Amino acid sequence: MLSQPFHSKNCRTAFVMLMSCITFTMAIAQPVQREQKDDIDARRIGFITNEMELTPEEAQVFWPVYNKYRAEVETLKKSRATELMSAKINFDDYTDEEVNKAIENDFNSRQKELDILRRYNNEYKKLLPVKKVAKLYRAEQLFKISLLKEMRQEKAGERAVPPPKN
Repeated sequence: MLSQPFHSKNCRTAFVMLMSCITFTMAIAQPVQREQKDDIDARRIGFITNEMELTPEEAQVFWPVYNKYRAEVETLKKSRATELMSAKINFDDYTDEEVNKAIENDFNSRQKELDILRRYNNEYKKLLPVKKVAKLYRAEQLFKISLLKEMRQEKAGERAVPPPKN
């Protein structure tokens, strides 16, 4: 059954999933004012440093490695988003094989991101106790949640008509 080509309905489902991921990536990857990006980066550093409970000595060796990691992942994400969006893909005009190839390319890109994370995880463990490395991953998620919540609140404050009260 797995060797059979995608059926049209399966392709549409895969397409919807792929486009949802692309849209989310593009929304996050939207160009942000340099000042805003610098502010977010400074807040990220403070938040993660605090959550990981880094000593000044640990921070001094950790942050250059982490910054290299972030740069690699950002380059990969930009490349992935650019590749998918620059093609102005209209999957309705593509064959099932072409859609399947686009999905596979996206999966390969995600695997590359995971490979980068694994490589840097090993680097972090050379620099820090494993419990602090675990705190890094939790801190990254908490920071993302905090930032998204803040962005939603800012967006809600910009609405011309206030949302209905429950």
